[in-house]
Amino acid sequence: MNRSIARRLASMFALVALFVFTLVGTGLFLVLRTQLEHHLRESLDDRTQIARIIVYHAVNPDKWRMAREKLTDMTPHDGSTVYSVTSADPRYHFGTPVQGTVKDSWSGGYARIAPTDGGPDMLTSTVTLPANAGRPEVQLQVASSYSPNLRTMRVFGSALAALSALGSLAVLLLSYSVTRIGLAPLTRLTRDASAVSPNNRSQRLNTASLPLELNDLANSFNGALERLDGAYCRLESFNADVAHELRTPVTILIGQTEVALTRNRSVDDLRHTLQSNLEEFERMRTIINDMLFLARADQGERATGLVEVSLAAEVAHTLEFLEIPLEEARVHARLQGDALARVNRSLFGRACANLLMNAIQHCEPGASISVTIARGEGAMRDQVRIAVANPGEPIAPDVLEHLFDRFYRAEVSRTNSRENHGLGLAIVKAIAEMHRGTVSAHSANGVNTFSFSVAVSAMSTAGNVPATRANANAAGVAGDPAYSSLAKGKSA
Repeated sequence: MNRSIARRLASMFALVALFVFTLVGTGLFLVLRTQLEHHLRESLDDRTQIARIIVYHAVNPDKWRMAREKLTDMTPHDGSTVYSVTSADPRYHFGTPVQGTVKDSWSGGYARIAPTDGGPDMLTSTVTLPANAGRPEVQLQVASSYSPNLRTMRVFGSALAALSALGSLAVLLLSYSVTRIGLAPLTRLTRDASAVSPNNRSQRLNTASLPLELNDLANSFNGALERLDGAYCRLESFNADVAHELRTPVTILIGQTEVALTRNRSVDDLRHTLQSNLEEFERMRTIINDMLFLARADQGERATGLVEVSLAAEVAHTLEFLEIPLEEARVHARLQGDALARVNRSLFGRACANLLMNAIQHCEPGASISVTIARGEGAMRDQVRIAVANPGEPIAPDVLEHLFDRFYRAEVSRTNSRENHGLGLAIVKAIAEMHRGTVSAHSANGVNTFSFSVAVSAMSTAGNVPATRANANAAGVAGDPAYSSLAKGKSA
């Protein structure tokens, strides 16, 4: 069951208040008990001093009779104070000394006694008076009852407990109200977040009036909405592009088949129709394979079947396959640098082919494409970067940072849709990540450079889909008919 934050905070505040009240109350209780004990002893000392003066001057039987009357007058009827005098002479006796269990004693003749008759504890003070004239040596005991102290402590403790409980309850109610007021921005934030829907993707949380503690949360949520909105827009665009790409070959297939079925055809005509249909099927297979490859890359698949090769030799091999497209575009490629690295040759060739085809499509006739292979430095020393640079129109920075995103198109038009279905650079990024590398793009001084890197000693990850299926067949390099069609100058 979901618990209310306001109730939880109010309960915590009430518990803290109860703890503080209990701590303060205990301290006050101990201080009051100590002070009452001190006052009781001072009162006992005063009574003992008066009784001592009276007994001390009772030097004969007549004066002793007067002393007994004074002691009797001083004894209260409730028994809270008791006077007693004992001596060897039976004539000099008064009252009965308090008898019982001594619970505590102090210097100076003080003792706390629990009477044997079960009454309240008594604080006693016993002094010895030496013989004076005709009076023998006597022992004077004055006892005061703890009953008033105990009654005061009991009333004070009950009042303190009641006030602590009432104070904690008041803190609970007040803190709940204050917490609800304090959480009002969170309630408003929740209401604004609930208004976000697929039909209202532009809705964002208002951070202007939020407190600092919620501002970061709201900004993070708005950032997530921005990313989701961008991904949703790219997905919509991708769906439209894929539908367009698949609709064209399907329409061609249906049209050619319908024409072939209208009348009898010769074997050569049917062979020509099947050959044309095969080309469209190959195009459809390329699109589907690219989508499957990206889906597997999304699941964290790593490159398998790694072998240590010369990257310059692999790039040169790819350039040989792209000889016809280079000649048709009337551009030439220049290769510089070399490094050894462990890569999946099919995947590496596909990434190089995609970057080179991207450069060919955006080059003017007579331009030169530069391919550079270089080992990283510093923190990137375990990476080898392959950069493909070509002269071209400047690319805006906000476009550069999205060029390798899946489903992203810098141009919304589809004027070259038969040569490019918008996944080439996304596949390059996926292949780089499968080799524990990165991608980058920058545009400066009329030159656009796209690059990807691979780890020098990227290790195969156990449990991946076999390379024969995921890494070669889905990537579609040298052995793939789609790649072969590129080498022959026909788009795939």
